[in-house]
Amino acid sequence: MSKRLADDELEPTSPRSNTPLTPKRARFDSVEDEEDSRPAAPLAVEGGEEGEVDEDEDDASAMDIKDSTQSGPTDGFSDLYLDTIDSYTKLANLLAHSASTLVERFANVPLRKLLDFDFEKLCSVSLSNINVYACLVCGKYFQGRGRSSYAYTHSLDQDHHVFINMSSLKVYVLPESYEVKNKTLEDIKYVVNPTFSKEDVKMLDREVRDRKDLGRKRYIPGFVGLNNIKANDYLNVVAHALAHVVPLRNYMMLEDLKFKPELAQRFSTLIRKIWNPHAFKSHVSPHELLQEISLRSSKKFTLLSQSDPVDFLHWFLNHLHLSLGGSKTRAGSSIIHAVFQGRLKMESQAITAKADASDRLRFEEAADITTTVSRFLMLTLDLPPKPIFKDELDKNIIPQVPLTTILAKYDGLHPQELLGQRRRYRLLHPLPPYLMFHIKRFATNKFVEERNPTIVTFSPRALDMGPYVEPDAKHHKGGEPILYDLVANITHETVAAKEGELKSVFKVQLLEKARGQWLQIQDLFVEEVARELLFTSESYVQIWERRKIQGGKGKERA
Repeated sequence: MSKRLADDELEPTSPRSNTPLTPKRARFDSVEDEEDSRPAAPLAVEGGEEGEVDEDEDDASAMDIKDSTQSGPTDGFSDLYLDTIDSYTKLANLLAHSASTLVERFANVPLRKLLDFDFEKLCSVSLSNINVYACLVCGKYFQGRGRSSYAYTHSLDQDHHVFINMSSLKVYVLPESYEVKNKTLEDIKYVVNPTFSKEDVKMLDREVRDRKDLGRKRYIPGFVGLNNIKANDYLNVVAHALAHVVPLRNYMMLEDLKFKPELAQRFSTLIRKIWNPHAFKSHVSPHELLQEISLRSSKKFTLLSQSDPVDFLHWFLNHLHLSLGGSKTRAGSSIIHAVFQGRLKMESQAITAKADASDRLRFEEAADITTTVSRFLMLTLDLPPKPIFKDELDKNIIPQVPLTTILAKYDGLHPQELLGQRRRYRLLHPLPPYLMFHIKRFATNKFVEERNPTIVTFSPRALDMGPYVEPDAKHHKGGEPILYDLVANITHETVAAKEGELKSVFKVQLLEKARGQWLQIQDLFVEEVARELLFTSESYVQIWERRKIQGGKGKERA
């Protein structure tokens, strides 16, 4: 077969057509012919001769065409992928042929069962906390939304298109990357970052607020369960107790803390989620706050090992005080000190060899007495030693002691011996709006940690602190009671664990002021408890609220 000469034309490649293929240059010419039928492009006036088109202008218009897909969707298609977010509407459509009543009940109720915004905002691939987006289809976190980002890749691989920015709360559709402004997504934005107005906060303790989550489970805002991830019940009880200290709660709800350290921001978010009246679930996970606490405490307090609630409360209040702009030296420089800080007078005297052996704790008039005034956030109450011997029935009876008896430590009349010194304490005016008591139950010696199971009896209302405060006519009239009411009671319980070991369990008892009902919360379990049975548990930490004085009458609210 002879070779084709260079000047010969190519034969058609398709047997169905005898028309020779159009050369590549000819195809471009045909496109230009079609464009000639359209309105002519404006001629360049500057930078060229008349009748000559500016090439830079053509390039800019081409870029505009490319970027037009990023600016927004075609009219009418902005809600194109919103039906991929899980909802009861999809479930109702599946059951429409057999359960019409179920359709009517759930057709307009959104279900976001896969959306959980309680965990730390970290990209599930890079573990970065910068520019994090949450996929509203599967609930996973990804970083960024550019063409090389993990969220963009996820949208292409999994066919998931709707994402929310966890900081700005803007919703975008990927890979098109346009913002969605649809009111049906407001419930998701509210769950990510619940917000309250001053009127909402005022009504928290006045209105009976029964709610139902998306699973139709009843819950009470402010009294929801906190997830115990592994061993973080010590944090759960403290967070719940502080969430019911009204001034602190209102401050964390209403103040703008976006420029404060992460500890304050995450605690504020947790409190707002606890009081959220439009929650998707009837419980909250403190994972995000736990991660920050673990980092700030150099892993002293983690979710993997149980810690003492009192130790954690001391650490948390001091660091939260600093995070809110408080000073280490200046008193009352943050809401923490304004709510909990009080003053305590301590008198100490060395025990000499001439001390009366029958009464070593009696202060001697001739010896020097050192007086110091210190500030406190929590008062420690010592329990009497537990009995060593059994009773006549060969049983160990759990002893009981009134709260007023162990409070006598601060009346200035009952001295104690400590490190070769006798000391006596007295509270000073003005007392703080909230008093925290630590009932000391654990003592550690060289061999073992001992627990004192003594029951402290008390009435949750009208605790008179007047006998334990030094008289001061400037701040308080003599003879008038100083009444406090209990708002939170953290209890301790010992249960049998594996291999015969004993495990500590912490619970918190909270007062629902709208009903006057007490609720007990242990992790995810919330139940009512009778007011008369509060003292039957081993109280460990108590928070008391001072009654407000009615204006002009000089009498405190009953």
